[in-house]
Amino acid sequence: MSENSNWNSQAERPELEGRLQYHIRCRPGDVAETVLLPGDPDRVPKMSELWDESREIAAYREHVTHTGKIRGMDISACSTGAGGGSTASALEELAEVGAKKFIRVGTTSAIQPHIRPGDLIISSGAVRYDGTSENYVNLNYPAIADYEVVAALVEACERLGYTYHVGITATAASFFCGQNRPGFGGYRQSWFDDRYQDLRAANVLNYEMEAATVLTLSSLFKIKAGAIFAVIGNRVTDEFVYGGVEKSIEAATEAAVILHEWEQLKKENNKNYWHPSLGKDK
Repeated sequence: MSENSNWNSQAERPELEGRLQYHIRCRPGDVAETVLLPGDPDRVPKMSELWDESREIAAYREHVTHTGKIRGMDISACSTGAGGGSTASALEELAEVGAKKFIRVGTTSAIQPHIRPGDLIISSGAVRYDGTSENYVNLNYPAIADYEVVAALVEACERLGYTYHVGITATAASFFCGQNRPGFGGYRQSWFDDRYQDLRAANVLNYEMEAATVLTLSSLFKIKAGAIFAVIGNRVTDEFVYGGVEKSIEAATEAAVILHEWEQLKKENNKNYWHPSLGKDK
């Protein structure tokens, strides 16, 4: 889509003809109800190659979107770019065109010594240092993952035999100083270390840059969401091994299928909420 296209829209909520969304360049019908959210656009084709069929819907700015099918269910993936701002834009517009469930899939650094590079972390909630969600609701409002998405991610890791951890994530607005790394030229502030040590003492598992935005906005908009991360570094032991991304993609994809199965169970049993014994009494 050309930058010079005539949007002929309202400035409050820009859309092109056919409700084409400003940032992600998708229309209603282009994306599935379940969407995987990687940060890196290059991870979208890595996700869709696991599906039974797929097609590219759009590629604009940092947002690449594929839609397809896996085991009979519709699925999409849309890259968010790094950080809360672009993530919020993508999530809002995906919801606008029909998305109802999100799984954030990314990489992370652990801040607890027992978590190894190559492990997976499933976020049950997030500390809101993202710099974006505060523009939607007071910081006292929690960033919590939907329990069904958390359970599906746990089930997926168990089925696949992957080592995983479940707990609180810290979402930072900066890769460097916001995550207790020195800035350019060794720049530091004293509170960098205080925040890091306080998070560790509070049993926070990891640093990343998007989960709090996804979880907060999803709760506000009555959408299900969760997050899973491949651990590529440990800040306590100072290890860095870039790997495990494929495992996080496989686990998120399997969790999406599991959630679809649970939705069918809920409908069959006339239930609003999934629970472990649902369907077992038949």
